[in-house]
Amino acid sequence: MTTNPLHTDELVVVTQGLTKHFGDFVAVADFDLEVTAGSIVALLGPNGAGKTTIVRMLATLTEPTQGKATVCGYDVVRNADAVRSVLSLTGQFAALEDNLTAQENLLLMARLRGYSRGPARRIVEGLIDRFDIGEFRDKLIKSVSGGQRRRVDLAASLVVQPRILVLDEPTTGLDPRSRQVVWSTIRDLVARGVTLFLTTQYLEEADALADHIVLIDHGRATAAGTPNELKARIGDQRVDVIAVDATGLDKLIDSLSANFELAIARERRMVSIPAPNDLADLNLVTAAVSGLGSLVDEIALRRPTLDDAFLALTGQSPDTVRASSDVEEAQV
Repeated sequence: MTTNPLHTDELVVVTQGLTKHFGDFVAVADFDLEVTAGSIVALLGPNGAGKTTIVRMLATLTEPTQGKATVCGYDVVRNADAVRSVLSLTGQFAALEDNLTAQENLLLMARLRGYSRGPARRIVEGLIDRFDIGEFRDKLIKSVSGGQRRRVDLAASLVVQPRILVLDEPTTGLDPRSRQVVWSTIRDLVARGVTLFLTTQYLEEADALADHIVLIDHGRATAAGTPNELKARIGDQRVDVIAVDATGLDKLIDSLSANFELAIARERRMVSIPAPNDLADLNLVTAAVSGLGSLVDEIALRRPTLDDAFLALTGQSPDTVRASSDVEEAQV
């Protein structure tokens, strides 16, 4: 990851003991966070973990039950109008007018933000080019695909470039091409000094973009750090050996268990062996399974992934995060 030259030590988001109750349900509890200017911070967690509630409190859409949060020095409760002047939020669902075209939606947003007709059109043309909207610019929003609709929604949030852009699951439902467009735009914005705060259900997205990741579970921060720091917390690299079938896995376990420490994943027909000595350990395992021949489908030296870190640090499968975001924050 390249270092953003505009990254500074200025704190633009600070939360202290941030807590939100919905009746007896505790959505967020004692959440502390510091975000420096020009960085990308990602919140990761299973559905219902509290990610969207945190975002809504920072965006002044929901008042905290307890604790404090400031955005660019403004208190999110006492100075809500000032917070809205420096922060832009793009939520999980596109906030667009169905009976207007993509271009008309963007022009409407620009005029609502105070631009006269000429400047509004220039800004909209730039956004249409940046988000690759040209091919459907004149189509009614109700007739475009979900991915195209999402691109227009993201473009609308950048009619005015904010100091802080909050993206709540920005690429959910996008095809790979659209996702790459959004990723490229995010990197470009950060290079210009915008601070990005995002929730995502894609661990590879956080790994690719974020300077700092906070893992959220049951409304609490369970771990935080850079992607590499989180991966390092679960240990060294490993050798993964994948059997061709369940019978092969049983024979693989019998063959290796006497000489190696095994982690077994039966649903993947795989055993994992710690490999702190890199290729030397790979060669030892390869020699040990060489007699099994056709029972082994794959042997590979792997370093920990963010998926591994998520599973180890939250006890949740990463697939839980990728489940339908409709369930997220049903209490809100």
